[in-house]
Order: sequence, then structure tokens, then C-alpha cells
Amino acid sequence: MATFKFELVSPAKLLFSGDVEEVIVPGTEGEFTVLAGHTPLVSTLRPGFLRLKNGTDSMNVFVRSGFAEVNETGLIVLAEEAARIEDINPAEFAASITALEEKMSSATDEAKNKMADTIYQLKAIQTQLAGGAASTH
Repeated sequence: MATFKFELVSPAKLLFSGDVEEVIVPGTEGEFTVLAGHTPLVSTLRPGFLRLKNGTDSMNVFVRSGFAEVNETGLIVLAEEAARIEDINPAEFAASITALEEKMSSATDEAKNKMADTIYQLKAIQTQLAGGAASTH
């Protein structure tokens, strides 16, 4: 299978840079798969699991939000927050959800709706992490 250049960047660090065969991206309009030669596009990200595949090797990464850009040279994901599944601390993840819930109580109606969607998605991810489902995709 053909490969393409992929970079995953968060504010903290460059999490991955290399050639891959496939990346499944959690776009706000739904998951999409990027393969070599993909049509150029830009998408926003929703909280979810970004899955990289290269032959028999794979890696699952949690991304909170950000942007994905597919261009003629490959795929770049700029994530607001990103962490390999094995690096996620369940207690810290739960605390971040609680903090967002507290922040939502003083937000405007429009912001509350967006935060409620994010909280819903984060709780679904929390359930998957607790069940080990993220590592099997």
C-alpha cells in the first residue's frame, strides 16, 4: 500500500512525523479516512481517536479539537490537545470533564451548547477508555 507524510502537532510537542498508509480522523462532520493521493481538504476536529496505520503497526491518539489539512504533500493535524492512549491519566481526564462542566455554568447560551456537545463527546471517550475499546480499533 502507498504511504504519505503525516504530522501530528499539539501546542506541547510534535507527537508524530513520518510516513503512514492510513489515518482515520475524527472530523466534526464524521470520521474520515486519509490514504495516499487523498483529495485536498480542511476539516475541524471533534474529540475522538485518531488512528494511524502503517503495515501491521498502528497507533491510537486522543485528540480534543483542532484542524486537519490534507494537501498534495500529505496530512497535517494541529490538535488543541493530543495524547497517545497509553499516556492518558484517567483521573486527569475525568477532572478535565468536571472543570468544563463547572465552566459551562457561567457561559453564554451559545457557548453552553458547544460545551455540552464537547462534554458529551468526552464522556463517551471516557467510557471507551475505561473499557479498553480505544486500543482495539
